[in-house]
Amino acid sequence: MRLRWLAAPLLLLAPVTALAQTATLDPDTITVRGVPVGRNGKPVDMSSWYVAETEHVLVYGTQEERITRLAHNLEKLHLLLSTLFSRLDDSDDAVKLSVVLVNNDVDFRRLDLRGVRAQRGPFPAAFPGAYYYDPRDDGAVLATTAEDQKIALDPGTDLFSALTRLGPQGVAMQRSLARIGQPDLEDARTGEVAYLVTPESRIYAGYAQHYLLTYFPAAYPRWYLDGFGEVFATIDASQDGAIQYGEVPEGYLKVLDWYGRYPVSRLLDGSYLAEPGGRPRWTPIHAFALVHLLFFSESWREPLRAYLEAVANGASRADAAVKLDAAKLQAELAGYRGRKIPNDRLYFPAERAPPPLLRQLTRAESWQVRERLLLGSRLDPPSTPREARKVAGRRRDWLRELRRVAGRYPESRGLQLVLAEAECRSGNAAGCLDAADLALVAAPGNATALAWRGVALTQQALAGPAARRAEGLRGAREALARAIRADSDGVRGLLAYSASFADAGEPLSADAVAGLEKAVARAPWSAAARLRLGEALAKRGDATGARVALLPVAQGAWDSPERARAAALLAALAR
Repeated sequence: MRLRWLAAPLLLLAPVTALAQTATLDPDTITVRGVPVGRNGKPVDMSSWYVAETEHVLVYGTQEERITRLAHNLEKLHLLLSTLFSRLDDSDDAVKLSVVLVNNDVDFRRLDLRGVRAQRGPFPAAFPGAYYYDPRDDGAVLATTAEDQKIALDPGTDLFSALTRLGPQGVAMQRSLARIGQPDLEDARTGEVAYLVTPESRIYAGYAQHYLLTYFPAAYPRWYLDGFGEVFATIDASQDGAIQYGEVPEGYLKVLDWYGRYPVSRLLDGSYLAEPGGRPRWTPIHAFALVHLLFFSESWREPLRAYLEAVANGASRADAAVKLDAAKLQAELAGYRGRKIPNDRLYFPAERAPPPLLRQLTRAESWQVRERLLLGSRLDPPSTPREARKVAGRRRDWLRELRRVAGRYPESRGLQLVLAEAECRSGNAAGCLDAADLALVAAPGNATALAWRGVALTQQALAGPAARRAEGLRGAREALARAIRADSDGVRGLLAYSASFADAGEPLSADAVAGLEKAVARAPWSAAARLRLGEALAKRGDATGARVALLPVAQGAWDSPERARAAALLAALAR
């Protein structure tokens, strides 16, 4: 695995050739329509939400054509990346990425999504934060607004304020405009330096990062991961059988002229992560320029490989930085504009990226999408002690709402599973057990419901009398074993089974460790799963395996809650 990912980024520098022909599929999008009928024979209440599903993604939203096109383009992007990384024919057991396109900026802000396991930048305040990515144990989630986001480098002055400065004549003009009543004139600005970023570009960038962390997991520097996403943010997949990538993003020259060139040395030593005065100048445009240059310039092929290898193997920032000539890279970056910025195109048989399956969601399913999106943000631990009280209040309010919604739809397996997870992760074993049992009524034998039932029984056994603990844990593990038999690849059951040992302070059995390894293989972005696997392997004397599991958490791009424990264990292994 290590040698493979080290070579992968370099393949982006090679010419792209057309893919081989395969059997023809129907090129039209498949749509499932009609009004479903419930178990009581009555029509099911439908919502305005849809899901477009492909082999690798689930895209949720209210705009049918848009999410269909987006899901199809993401599948084309997956094909492009798989071609560039030479893994077209490799097996693929990864959990699908869920993408939620929230209707507008206002709705997105109301969700108050707070990601503690994935960060960007840090970028200047001008770059809006209407983006959320959560690398969850049982499937990563990405969300953004459906509206274009304005990057206002200089907001300028609104026209009415500018007219005020002109004195009586300007005031008279204001009154004239007010009588006309044209909102466009009232919203007009003078001296503004701005451009727009589309939601699609944010999702394409996020998917490219997700792909890298899924199929080539390693300890990447954050600037590299940000730039990798930006290189693919501007894909053009509008032409059948072709996809173009590496195009210069909107606002490229505006941003570089506004913020100036960024010192490469600050990226390599990590000081860009904490700018003096808290005013960062590193932007997504800078990230695009740097990583694009490294990808498309043949002369940087070997230095890039050596640098990434050093970082992946746990080298210090100073030692890794030696592999790249910062001064030379800075000089080349200074002139990287205009025709010097290349792009490339992949041609492929259209049937290699088949259209998505589009399905309308019931009202219960639309609630499930919302509540599952909120779940990670409401249940993850606070990033700072100051946030603890606020986080506790938000969790309490959200749990109250979730219980109310799930109570309205007791027959909804999906909502009951969200509630079961929320209750178990909040330490309410009884509520978790009730929700899991309701989910099993709706879907007998469901592996995820069985897993949460096992988690609840584990919690009850550990909280109960010591004399009955062993018996309770046996019952919990029997429930978890049923979950694994129902779905041997189900991440939730595999993780819960290993946790039943770790939480009880018992050494993990061989099958529990094997289950952890399978869970990490299906969700390699999960910091919690990697930490637990690293701890288990370290206790079994497998220091090499533990390091492989822990390095992406301890020295990777993101500051997850598991980072400190992973770093401490790595340090202990080195002694």
